[in-house]
Amino acid sequence: MADYKALAETILELVGGEENVTSVGHCATRLRLVLKDEAKAKTAELKSTKGVIDVVQAGEQYQVVIGPAAADVCIAVQGLGHFGVVEVVEDEDEQKKGIAAVLDVIAGIFFPVVPAMVGGGMLKAIMAILVAVGVLTREMSTFQMLNFMGDACFYFMPVLIGVSAAEKFKVNKYVAGALGGMLISPTFISMVAAAKEAGTGIALFGIPVQLVSYASSVIPIILTVWLQSYVEPFVRKHCFEAGRMIFVPMITTLVCGIAAFCALGPIGMWVGNGLGAFFDLLNNYVPWLVPTLMGAFTPLLVMCGMHYGIIPMGIQQLAATGVDTIVGPGMLVSNVAQGGSSLAVALKAKGADLKSLAASCSLTAVLGITEPALYGVNIPYKTPLIGAMVGGGVAGLFLGIMKVGRFAQVAPGLLALPSYINPEDPTNMHALICACIACAIAFAIAFAVTFVMGIEEKGK
Repeated sequence: MADYKALAETILELVGGEENVTSVGHCATRLRLVLKDEAKAKTAELKSTKGVIDVVQAGEQYQVVIGPAAADVCIAVQGLGHFGVVEVVEDEDEQKKGIAAVLDVIAGIFFPVVPAMVGGGMLKAIMAILVAVGVLTREMSTFQMLNFMGDACFYFMPVLIGVSAAEKFKVNKYVAGALGGMLISPTFISMVAAAKEAGTGIALFGIPVQLVSYASSVIPIILTVWLQSYVEPFVRKHCFEAGRMIFVPMITTLVCGIAAFCALGPIGMWVGNGLGAFFDLLNNYVPWLVPTLMGAFTPLLVMCGMHYGIIPMGIQQLAATGVDTIVGPGMLVSNVAQGGSSLAVALKAKGADLKSLAASCSLTAVLGITEPALYGVNIPYKTPLIGAMVGGGVAGLFLGIMKVGRFAQVAPGLLALPSYINPEDPTNMHALICACIACAIAFAIAFAVTFVMGIEEKGK
C-alpha cells in the first residue's frame, strides 16, 4: 500500500511548507495548491520526486500531477495542516477571453456533473449486457426500475447543470436548481402535451411559450443561470437590507423563470437543434472526419483543458438522438492509444523508474485516465505522443467509416465498451464489435510507432 502521508509530507516541504500554502484541492489526477509565493517552491526537485509525475503551473494554481491517487494524497496533505479549499479567481488582466472564456465556463459547469453521468451511463450499459444475454427482459419490473434509475441523471440534467452553473456564475445554487426544475416540471409537461393534442398554445402574461420538452437539455438552463448572474446581484444591490431574504430570490425566480420559458429556453433548444443538425450533416457526408480528429487531437485538447468544453456536444447529441458519434468514439481510441504508447515505453526504456511509471500509466490510460500517461510519459519523451496521435487518428477513421457511436455517457476507456451496445436493440453487436476492433487498432499502431521511433532517456 502506498505511503500517501510520506508523499504528502515531501510535497508540502518542497512547496515551501504549511505557511506557504493557502488552499488545497484535487481533481481526478492532480493535487491543486494555491501558494502564497510560488518562488519558494522547489519545482525541479518536486518533479523528480517518486510518486510525482509532473508539475503544472496554471494561473494561480500550482498543480502536482500524481495520477489516480490524487484524492488520497490530497487528504493526507489536508491532514498535515489547516488549509482552505481551492477556489481561484483570476485577475482581470489574466482572465480568458473569447472562445477560451466560453470553453472555460462550459468546462467548469460540466466537470462536477461528470460522475453522475458516468454512474447513470454505466448502469445503462450493464443493463444492455444483461438484456443481450437474456438475464433481463424489458417486461420485468427489475429492468424498468433500473432503467429509470439510469435515466434519472440525464432526465434531470437541467437541475444538475443549474446547480453546477450557479457555482461557476457565483449565484444562489438552490434558486438555479429550482429554475432547472421548472423546465422539467410534470405540470408544464402535461400542459405542453394537452396543448399539442388540442392544437392550441400556452401563454405567460400574453407571451407565447414554445411547446417543447426540456428534459435532458443543457443549453437552456445554462442561459437561464447566466441571466440569473445579472438579475440576482442587481436586485440585491437595489433592495433594502431587511427585505433581501424575501425579495431577492422571489424577483430572481420570477424574472428568470419568465425569461426561461418565453425566450432563453427556446433559444437554447434552437441552438442545440442547430448543433445537432450540423453534426448530422457531417455524419451523413463525412462521417469519418470528427472521430478522426478527436482520435488524433484529444491529447492536445486535454493539455489545453478544452476537452470538457467539447463533451457537452456529445451529451446534447446523445439526448437528442440517443447516440453520440462526436465525442465518445474518438476519445475512447485516443485514450487506448496513449496506453499503447506508454506500454511501448515500458518495454523500450532502460531505467527501472521509467519502466515502472510507463507500465502503470499504460493501465490507467486504457481505463480512461490519461493524464499520468500524458504528462508523465508521452509529452516528456515526445515520440509516445506522436505514436498515440497516429494510433488514435487511424482508429478514429475506422470508427467514422463504420459509423459507430456510443449509447451512454461513460468515461472513455475499455470499461466503457458496454456503452456501445444499443439498449433499444441489444442483440445488434455491430457497434460493440467495431469499438473493440478500433481499440485494438489504436493500441497496436500507437505501440508500434512508439517502439520503432524509440525514446531518448538522456537527461530526463
